[in-house]
Amino acid sequence: MNKVILRIRMSLHDAHYGGNLVDGAKLLQLFGDVATELLIRNDGDEGLFRAYDSIEFLSPVYAGDYIEVTGEIVSRGRTSRKMVFTATKVIQARPDISDSAAEVLDEPVVVCRASGTCVVPLDKQRQKDE
Repeated sequence: MNKVILRIRMSLHDAHYGGNLVDGAKLLQLFGDVATELLIRNDGDEGLFRAYDSIEFLSPVYAGDYIEVTGEIVSRGRTSRKMVFTATKVIQARPDISDSAAEVLDEPVVVCRASGTCVVPLDKQRQKDE
């Protein structure tokens, strides 16, 4: 499996700034969770995140929003796994209507994109990709 999808609701606990704005670092944490699952599914080991090549924060995320995070292995080296990640907002909170209002978005909004490299040492690899 070279692709993983995770959907999660941002809570007030995730909000870091005024107006219940979620810290961008939370999205990177979710990318890390997706990367870990990709490595487990492909190599039988959690591996290590080595570096991000690029990160783009494109739209704000607020407490109450539902974010879908996808990750995909796009190339493999002997120990390295190049991955791309996308976070999209699929449901948004609507505090302007009421404190519990929300709506499903007709078109998901890309809130963050990134690419990076993970490493699984040879002696930790237990599964081989086709």
